[in-house]
Amino acid sequence: MNMFAANTITNRWVDRDGSYDKVLTRLSKTHLLILDDWLIDGLSFIQTKDILEILDDRYNKASTILATQLPVSNWHSRFEDPTLADAIMDRVVHNSYRIELKGEPMRKKQKFLTQSGH
Repeated sequence: MNMFAANTITNRWVDRDGSYDKVLTRLSKTHLLILDDWLIDGLSFIQTKDILEILDDRYNKASTILATQLPVSNWHSRFEDPTLADAIMDRVVHNSYRIELKGEPMRKKQKFLTQSGH
């Protein structure tokens, strides 16, 4: 399993030997990839291309979890390139399970419990 904040997907992900391609390959092959804060900050053109490559390589082969507070209806506009956005959304939406949680965020609940002495 690998977990990353989605907004850190940049060419700063360089393997120890300096190979960015090896990092993308490793992400493509991991059994479970979790991208947290999915599209909260939006993605650059380069980040979008990298995500497309990773998701395309993983399609029907491995599990990916996209965690976000952003409604799915707002995802498309968070990509710089609409054509790449269409390609990513196609891979994300098909064969997926969508789980929407309701209620207060856990961080807010934990803060309340900490402040009230529980």
